[in-house]
Amino acid sequence: MGRFRVQFLVLLLCILGQTAFSQSDSTPRVKPDTVKPVGIDTLVEKVDTTLRILNLNPYITLHVDSTLNYKLDINRESRDYFWFLKNAPLGLKINKDNGILTFKAEKSFFLSGKLKYDYDYRVSLGVQNTLNPKERVDTSFTLVFYSTDIIPSLVKPTVGSVLTVDEGDTVSFQIQCDNGSFPIERVSFFSSLPLKPLTTIHGCDDTFTWVPSYDFVKDGDSAKVKVVMLNFVGATKFMVRDTATIKVVVRNALNYPYAVQEHAAIAKSISTYVLQLKFVFLQLDKTVKKNKGARTTFDVTSATTAMTGTVLATSSTTGSSAANMGKILPTVGVTLVPVKEAVSPTKTYDQNQASLVRGAIKRLEYMLRDNALIGERDPDITKKTNKLRDELQAAQVQLVDIPIEIVNGISEEELNEYFNSPAVNKKYRLSKKKSKK
Repeated sequence: MGRFRVQFLVLLLCILGQTAFSQSDSTPRVKPDTVKPVGIDTLVEKVDTTLRILNLNPYITLHVDSTLNYKLDINRESRDYFWFLKNAPLGLKINKDNGILTFKAEKSFFLSGKLKYDYDYRVSLGVQNTLNPKERVDTSFTLVFYSTDIIPSLVKPTVGSVLTVDEGDTVSFQIQCDNGSFPIERVSFFSSLPLKPLTTIHGCDDTFTWVPSYDFVKDGDSAKVKVVMLNFVGATKFMVRDTATIKVVVRNALNYPYAVQEHAAIAKSISTYVLQLKFVFLQLDKTVKKNKGARTTFDVTSATTAMTGTVLATSSTTGSSAANMGKILPTVGVTLVPVKEAVSPTKTYDQNQASLVRGAIKRLEYMLRDNALIGERDPDITKKTNKLRDELQAAQVQLVDIPIEIVNGISEEELNEYFNSPAVNKKYRLSKKKSKK
């Protein structure tokens, strides 16, 4: 039994040895010169030669009541480097030795206007080697402050809440904005009555301009005034609104452009009427002057005849026929008197008319000068216009019996020259005796 086991083991070993030999023979042989050694991967540690700030946040946001304590690190030993800031806002500091950035945001900074909310403060930051000035890095970051306390933005026009104007006056003021936490981005306008402003309102600093027309206040409005409510609504980007209301009281006023035209029309009518009266005066004065010349001729002839007859009658050297002629001639001179009255009667009526016309001309010219306008907005323009109209009507009524002729064949300058001539002024001026009476 034991011998059988030994034989079995020997046989098993032989089989296994033959199998291993056959496998080693089947493996292909490789020439020694074709084998290439395989390289071994190696990690080379690179040296960080550039100075860098490792943990800088490019955008820092702070609440108004928060505190900033931020340690900046570099890829070097910090003992040989110093830190600095440029364009730093009020309160922002950095430790030059260890690079600790500190800030305490206080509300007093913002209330005084030294700091602003929602404003990008660009801060320049630098670090430099104290031994090697060329080893330096300059960078920057942005610092923004915000607040949870909302300050409302207000619309503030440059005028008071109540305006009183007259028709035709210009209403003009600027729309200003008092911006709080969120600025006003647009401004809308509406009124209690339909208006046509000269300018449109879109945002802050726009100018509102409006001119109420002269017929804005109607006859049925109480106390001759009309009230208009102007509303300016400002809105932020979050549609938070603020409204400014202005009460405009428009009073009924005189239409100055129309009043000036009316005054000019009355003045032109008076000037035309005065020119016509001067022509009438010229005709009347010529008639009176012609009649006076004829009567003077009769008077001279009558006196000459009477004197000649007297001379002939009393002369001793003359004959009987001449003496008889001298007795007749005074009678002839006396008979010329009724002939004079028949041929050239006294033109008392015409002379009185000429004096009346001349007085009316002088009065109208004086009233025209006395009621001239002082500027386009003369406060007494209505009174002056009515005065001129009344004087014109009074003169026309007074001279209603005198026919007014159209001026033909003579210019205005010639009429004025004749009317203001020294001879005419001397003829129609009041004598001292009449003035004393």
